[in-house]
Amino acid sequence: QVQLVESGGGLVQPGGSLRLSCAASGSIFRINRMNWYRQAPGKQRELVALIGSGGTTTYADSVKGRFTISRDNAKNTVYLQMNSLKPEDTAVYLCYAAIVRIGARYDDHYWGQGTQVTVSS
Repeated sequence: QVQLVESGGGLVQPGGSLRLSCAASGSIFRINRMNWYRQAPGKQRELVALIGSGGTTTYADSVKGRFTISRDNAKNTVYLQMNSLKPEDTAVYLCYAAIVRIGARYDDHYWGQGTQVTVSS
């Protein structure tokens, strides 16, 4: 079994910062891409940022220059540093990872449970 567990969400004022973490655990052979998504009430799920196994990153236009995705392969963990937060960043943030389990030939898709980020004064 493989699990993704997120942490670091909360309430922050506009202009503030938060750092999200997502740790993968279980029978992991290799983690390929790791992504952060978000979903606000009444809106579609949106890809926020992704990082490949080699460290290549991609960001949504709405967060470029404010958010930074990184990963620690030794800890099977992906991070999302969020700076200059805006009220429109309020959403549930979900972690996704493409993971090759021990003994498997291909990766499977795994999701975390989500963590709430609220930006409000």
